[in-house]
Order: sequence, then C-alpha cells, then structure tokens
Amino acid sequence: MKRTFVFVLVVAFAACDDGESASGTSPPPAGVLRISKVQGSGDASPFDGQTVTVSGIVSGDFQDTDADTTRDLGGFYLQQETPDSNALSSEGIFVFDGNHSVADVSIGDRVEVTGVVGEYYGETQIRATSVAVVGSGTIQPIDVNLPASGVVTNSDGEPVADLERYEGMLVRFPQVLTIRSLRFLEQFGEVGLSQGGRIFQFTNDNVPDAAAYAAHVNAIAARTIVLDDGQRSAFPAPIPYLSAGSSPSYSIRVGDSISGATGNLRYSRGSGGGGDETWRLMPAKAPVFSSDNPRPDAPTRMGTTRVASANVLNFFSGIDDGQPTCGPVGTDNCRGADSAAEHNRQTAKISTALAIMSADIVGLIELENNTRASISALVNALNERVGAIRYAFVDTGSIGDDAIKTGFVYDVTKIKLSGPFALLDKSVDSRFDDSRNRPALAQTFEVQSSGAKLTVIVNHLKSKGSSCDTDGDPNTGDGQGNCNVIRRDAAAAIADWNATDPTGSGDPDFLVIGDLNAYRMEDPLTALKDGGLINLLSNTHEPYSFNFDGQSGALDHALATASLAGQVTQTVEWHINSDEPALLDYNLENGRNAALFDPDSPYRAADHDPIIVDFNLTD
Repeated sequence: MKRTFVFVLVVAFAACDDGESASGTSPPPAGVLRISKVQGSGDASPFDGQTVTVSGIVSGDFQDTDADTTRDLGGFYLQQETPDSNALSSEGIFVFDGNHSVADVSIGDRVEVTGVVGEYYGETQIRATSVAVVGSGTIQPIDVNLPASGVVTNSDGEPVADLERYEGMLVRFPQVLTIRSLRFLEQFGEVGLSQGGRIFQFTNDNVPDAAAYAAHVNAIAARTIVLDDGQRSAFPAPIPYLSAGSSPSYSIRVGDSISGATGNLRYSRGSGGGGDETWRLMPAKAPVFSSDNPRPDAPTRMGTTRVASANVLNFFSGIDDGQPTCGPVGTDNCRGADSAAEHNRQTAKISTALAIMSADIVGLIELENNTRASISALVNALNERVGAIRYAFVDTGSIGDDAIKTGFVYDVTKIKLSGPFALLDKSVDSRFDDSRNRPALAQTFEVQSSGAKLTVIVNHLKSKGSSCDTDGDPNTGDGQGNCNVIRRDAAAAIADWNATDPTGSGDPDFLVIGDLNAYRMEDPLTALKDGGLINLLSNTHEPYSFNFDGQSGALDHALATASLAGQVTQTVEWHINSDEPALLDYNLENGRNAALFDPDSPYRAADHDPIIVDFNLTD
C-alpha cells in the first residue's frame, strides 16, 4: 500500500552494500537474502510478488497454533541479527503462516524461511511455504523516540508517523507515553498513546486557523502510536489492559501513562482489517501502566448552592427496537437502550452519578423528547437512589421537533421554581436555527432559605459530526469543524436573549450551561463572551469534557453574567466519563461481559463529563 510523504527529514547516508553488514559480518549463504534487502528503502518491498528465502532470529511469536492464545496474528516476526548500513531499510519482517503453521517457532530461534513477498494493509510480509529452525540467537530492541522525523499519508488520506525504517522490528519506546484514546479498546484491543502528554483539540487553546490546524494534525501524527493486543480477532475476551496497572485497584483511563513500551512494530489496521491504518506496537511483554489520572471523587461542596450540567447519553423512556417511533411526532429513529436489561443498567448508572453529584439544580442533555416519560423515569430512579422524594423536574412537555431535548431536575428540599420556563427558538430569534440546534431552555430558580434567585439556560447546539454544506456552512478546515456558523449565530442569539430576562425574573444572575459543541477558542464562545458572559472555565488549566479522535477538549461549558460570576466559589469538570473506556457503560452488545458494569459507580455514566458550579448566592 503506497503511503504519500507529507514531509521528510533529509539525512545523508553512506553508500549501502546489501551483501555485507555495517559491522563487517559475512553475507548470508547463496540464495538467502537479507531481510533488509527484501524490505528495501521504500514503503513497499522491491520483491513484491516474488519468492524469496531469508534467515533471521524470531523476535516476536504471534503464531495461531501454539500454546500462547493471547497472541495470534497468524505468524511471527523475523529479524536479521546485525543491521546493514542503510538506515532507511528495516531489518525485521512478518512471516505469515496462517492457521496451520509450517513449524512451531519461539522467540530466539534462528529460522530460515522461504515464501512469497506481499503487502497486506501496507505491511510487507512473507507468506511462508517453508520454515526451518536452524539455531538460536538474540535480538535486542532498538530504541525509537517520538515524535517521528516526518509523517506520511495512509491509504485513507490521513497522516501517520513515518516509521517505515522500523517495520517489523523489535523496538522499545523509552519515553513516557500517555494514553490519549481508549475508543477501540473493546473492539480491537488497542490503546492510543502519545508522546508529550495528553493531546488537546486545536481550538481548545488556539484561535481557529486553517494552516495552524493542518500543522497541528501533522504534529499529532508524528507523536502518536497504537498499542495493540497482538490478536487478529475483534472484541477480544477478556479485554486487554483494563487492569494493567501497578496497583490492585487500577482501572485504565485516558491520561495514564506507560514507559518503555516494547514490541514488534506493525503497519496495519485493527483486528480483521477494521480500524485505522497506522503503526501498531504488538507487545513483547505485558505492559504496565502508571495511574497518573486516577478516578476522581465527587468534588466537595464549596458553596450554599450547586448547579450542574449532565449529559445522559440518549436516555429514552422506551426501548430502541429499530423502528422509527420516537420524537414528538413518533417518526424519529429511537436511541439509547436496546433491551430492558440495558435500560435498567443505564437508569441505574445515571441515577448513581446524579445522586453522588448532589447538585441542587441539574441541566440535563440528551433526554428523549417526549412529554415527560423520559425525565419522569429518571427522576423516579434518582429519588429511589437517595431514598426520599427529593427531586422534581421542570414539566416542559416536548420541546421542538428533534428526537432529544434538554431538561431540568432540582432538589425540592432546597429549591423552588420562580415563574414559568422560557424557550429560545427561531420564532424568538431568526438567528437560532432550531432545525439544527435544540431549543434553549431557561428557568428561574429560587433558593428557599434565602430567597436568592438564579436563572439557568441549558443548551445543546448542533454537533460537528454531520455536514451543514446545504446550509452554506461548510467545514473550512480551521479546526472548528462542521456547522460552525450555525452554532455561532445560535450563541449570539442566546447572549442577546439572556439580556432580555426571558423568564421575567427581575434578577441579573444568569448561568448558561450545556453542550455547546464548540471548544473554548471557537466562534460560539467568542459570541457569548462578546454578549457579556464570563466563561467560568477560563481559568481552568487545559479544560476538557469530551474525548474525540484521541484529543480532549471542552465542549461543555458554564458561562455567567458579571453579577453571578462574583458569587461563584468553584467550577469543576468532574472527569467521570470522557477518560473512561466506553465498554464500562450500560451497553451489552458484541458479547460484552456484563460483570464489567457497576451500577453503583458513576464512572462512564455518559460520554461527556458533568460541569459543576458552586455558588454563595447573595440575592
């Protein structure tokens, strides 16, 4: 598979001699090629499609038919004992022998292999027809440091590190590498790693800019690698790496780290040809992670009143049976739980998280948009969890025409409603496109003990995930993704609507919360700032509430009017969701081990982290 160079580091090399190693050892016997000659200096072998014979030491044993059932790539890695003088040619290669090994080999065996050279998902391989163990030897891993000197483009058009010179070799990454993604841990048994710490979305810390964003994407490619599990099968059981830490209670999370990761470097897709085409480290030994990002307890309350936003991961009152029977008119595709068992698990997990959070007011995101069945079911479960009739909901009925809506839950022992709720949609402000954004929901609340009032506006703006080209709002490549203008205009409308006191509260204290689907340096956040709102995460070091494509960033926000900002005692992103592997959520598909689920744990209740704001309200 050809890979296009994006940029390269030019280095002068001495003339190469494929017949003799740099250390002066004798050339291989007649008819036997050095592995480095078969690999060549490019991304594909010059012997592609030809029958060759090579000799080397087994540096990685991933045969299917041996006693080791945890490594089954259908072959083994072979490496020549001494390097040649060409730094661009790899000295390792994968030998494929399928489900019926020609011979059982072990690490350290000196092996002579005859077979046909081919390219499989971009990796040079030899399909063995003859394998003979002729002695023994030792291969030491070579140290490889990230970032790579350059990046290339894979067959999907995405940049990946240029590590071709190490393909198939036993390598060690001596640096501390940080877990950047667990997205495919369950499906492909893989962990995304990055050099230099956690990777953040470009516009989380930088103003939108197309050239700078392109450089950011290439820089990420140069500093990342995938730790794979050395298996061909998808959805491995047991799931690798979940508890691969140095402490008995370890649970793997984004932000944890590993040092000295060692294994064979493979260019491939995930199990069964799925997943991203990139460089993957097939482990030579069981990795051990450092718990640099332990699970956080609930933040200690630092004020008299607590307000939070919480994504509830498409909480629907019914079961998604695949029929388009949801939404206000009953024609939308349903979401959420696919069975009664999944629904019970989802309800338990969300109610646990809300109970532990112990907020007085919660703005909910991704509720089923029905009259009241979804929010009522959640509040009933929450009250059962806390053992008292403590929580109630704002009865809005259906809102707009989307399949999901926002909503409010509040603690009736501390808070009461002050006046009716209000909605912002295109009928109020034409800039607010409610065919793309969910209508904004505002409600004024009153603290019973003091009479202090607070108006909260909960939002869920258009996602970046689908195109808005038909609206004249394309992805411009500056890091803000799809539909940025639609979100920007909605944010400007929210800021202006807020200034009109839409609920008639007569009080200047307003809090805008929710999933704005925009990172903190993007146009929608600028529009809210220009409208006089203060981002309560502005002083947070590298804030984030979501992990997408192995990059963390703040999609969920809390912004306050100046009068309210002065009454804030703390703002916390409670990282219970975005750093956790998705396989701990309520779902049961693909043969997931149901015992991994803990209904009494708040971790992975959803995919976005809650934002918690504590206040000492004075009026």
